[in-house]
Amino acid sequence: MLSNLNNRKIITLLKVQYSNMLEYRVEIALWAISGIIPFFMLNIWTNNNLNESINISDVMLSRYFLSAFFVRQFSVVWVVFSFEEDSLMGKISPYLIQPLNPFFRYFAQHLAEQITRFPFALTIALVFFIFNPESIWIPNLLILFLSIISTFLSFIIQFLIQSIIACLCFWTEKASSIERLLFIPTLFLSGLLAPIVSFPEYVKSWIYLTPFPYLIDFPANLLSGNSTNVIGGFSMQILWILLLFPVFKKIWSKGTKKYTAMGS
Repeated sequence: MLSNLNNRKIITLLKVQYSNMLEYRVEIALWAISGIIPFFMLNIWTNNNLNESINISDVMLSRYFLSAFFVRQFSVVWVVFSFEEDSLMGKISPYLIQPLNPFFRYFAQHLAEQITRFPFALTIALVFFIFNPESIWIPNLLILFLSIISTFLSFIIQFLIQSIIACLCFWTEKASSIERLLFIPTLFLSGLLAPIVSFPEYVKSWIYLTPFPYLIDFPANLLSGNSTNVIGGFSMQILWILLLFPVFKKIWSKGTKKYTAMGS
């Protein structure tokens, strides 16, 4: 009975957040357009024949960066900025007395925004195919399913990382500054600017132990049909989720206790 009640609450929350996101369709369209960094990187790679050094054809490279665009569109997270704003405006207190953890609210916001973003991302992909018809491909159902799962796991990893940073708002008013520092290695080591396979061996020897390659590179390679270790990639994504979730719960518990003590 309690489980069914919670499920109804979550579904209702998702519906409400989706309705809210529909009111910001123009802004979301601009967000989608702002995520075209992979296309600029594709232009740099192809114009300078950099793909020859890693034995990836122009077509496969185009598919990789288009896949990276899609993965980025549906795994981007901004929870630290929302939580920081709500914390500064005093909105956290009423959230804490609600039956669901406040981060369910932010999680629902992200999912609703992704659903609203989908048609805009699809339109951008269609434009890409008009100018690059040789890159058109249709992944088989298994690859498409696995790609969706890996993209969702990438989203969860990033959501947990940002949620951990967001919880630092209980101790500092500028937790977003820490997130901006983390954005730098995320940008360069995730595969957004270049496939990880193009990195020097001494970099690849340790980078695969970090969560970064599993944010963009692994899902993008999977979707585009490039060679990748499917079992190893999924195993590392799940491992990082299992490592990050207890950290989030611990810091959330300590933060709310501190927040309650300050407010008492």
